[in-house]
Amino acid sequence: MTHPSAAGPAPVLRLSGITKRFGALLANDAISLDLAPGEVLALLGENGAGKSTLVSILFGHYTADAGSIEVGGRALPPGQPRAALAAGIGMVHQHFTLADNLTVLDNVLMGTEPLWRPFSRRTAARARLQEVAQRFGLAVQPDATVGSLSVGERQRVEILKALYRGARILILDEPTAVLTPQESEALFATLGRMVAQGLSIVFISHKLAEVLQVAHRVAVLRSGRLVAQAAARDVTQAQLASWMVGQAVTLPQRSPAGAPGAVACRLEQVDVAGGRERLLQASLDLRAGEITAIAGVSGNGQLALAELLCGLRRPAAGQVWLGPDRLRAEPAWLVRQGVARIPEDRHGTGVVGDLPVWENAVAERLRSRAFAHGPLVRRGAARAHARHIVQAYDVRGAGLDAPARALSGGNMQKLILGRALLAPGGGTPRLIVAHQPTWGLDIGAVAAVQRQLLAARDAGAAVLLLSDDLDEVLALGDRIAVLHAGRLTDARPADGWTREAIGLAMAGAATPAASPPQRAREEGPAGPVDAGTGSGAPLP
Repeated sequence: MTHPSAAGPAPVLRLSGITKRFGALLANDAISLDLAPGEVLALLGENGAGKSTLVSILFGHYTADAGSIEVGGRALPPGQPRAALAAGIGMVHQHFTLADNLTVLDNVLMGTEPLWRPFSRRTAARARLQEVAQRFGLAVQPDATVGSLSVGERQRVEILKALYRGARILILDEPTAVLTPQESEALFATLGRMVAQGLSIVFISHKLAEVLQVAHRVAVLRSGRLVAQAAARDVTQAQLASWMVGQAVTLPQRSPAGAPGAVACRLEQVDVAGGRERLLQASLDLRAGEITAIAGVSGNGQLALAELLCGLRRPAAGQVWLGPDRLRAEPAWLVRQGVARIPEDRHGTGVVGDLPVWENAVAERLRSRAFAHGPLVRRGAARAHARHIVQAYDVRGAGLDAPARALSGGNMQKLILGRALLAPGGGTPRLIVAHQPTWGLDIGAVAAVQRQLLAARDAGAAVLLLSDDLDEVLALGDRIAVLHAGRLTDARPADGWTREAIGLAMAGAATPAASPPQRAREEGPAGPVDAGTGSGAPLP
């Protein structure tokens, strides 16, 4: 497919001078963008760069303070989501908006007309849905309940909801965040069919390799301004990252770990109850001086494993050992034993948003002798330690007395990381449970968090990394295991896995061991870590 050019057809979408303020914050500063028919435009930027605000204005959720939007040459009324839908704009959110107890057909029809329509009209709607699904290669069963579908299948339903309503412009927000590599490739094939039929796509993602694989053109926002536009074939990942943060960014690369130390934590045939978030006969050794990375789609037992090791759940069967001791389901005891936690939900369980930064920095050790004398808090010692964390981990944006909710996502995560890794008396944690430690962070914050995990490993900590991001798993994991439907594969050295094999295991398929030396010769010096990341060519 040729790249849409300036000399080609008129833009299907035109944003002119879009400006939006929230108090003193200039979220969008006179942004102008065009989108051509049959074009994939990647919209990039750090957290807070203005992407969400711009998309919300486009979809009618916000009203711009200045500027205009045209769709197909006609002005789009501001602040009217129904007008955006009627103009052919559809959006697929990262977090799906589906009713699990309803069928695929009911979810697609919801909001378009009553679900109790006559049987004859329902039959016609089913036929139309199947026609749209076949045209774009989105196989679904109209009568299947959404709760029974895989994550990839649910995403197809979200896309079909937009296409059924006649969308010609589709906004995809982090569409591969919860997909296996195979599901991502299937999505890219679907996008290829869409653009071949003239649909236009705004693709929002932090995965730069995927951006270069999928997009024709990239637009980069920084601090509310459009700072760069370029054809995807003419840029590199490093250049995109530099545009996003305003300076060169280098993600850390895992160097080979030394000989691993003793087993810091051991799971033996452990069951944890809890519906989908469960463990079934899980066995795993976590060794000092090593990062053990667990790949998998969220909701397959990661939360159960993290909460088990942080003392928030008890095993229904099997045994868990912390060194020579049986692990106790007592968070305070685990903190005293040197277990550090980086929770998945930084806002919900990582900090108490209304408490000041200094209290959050010492919250897990507030009753320890370092910060308390009987029932009294030693405020001077607590504040001094909090100040040490803020300085050592470069926590910016709020003073010690500001509420933690005032911190950006990246700075909040750095505060949590410092609290976990910097004990009052110094020393390295015995075990670090890092659950989605970089989720939702911009590339600069990602690099900072990953460097700290690698440094903790090199200092002798056993690190358990639970991540949806396969690139992160491959970049940091010394050994890798995959979690699917509560079942954990054997943890194998990272070079014993390929991206394809991990993807198959994430979907529940068998995963025979690869032959790393031979595969490395076939794939070149980058090895299997770079397999399938894309060459920068646009979709066919």
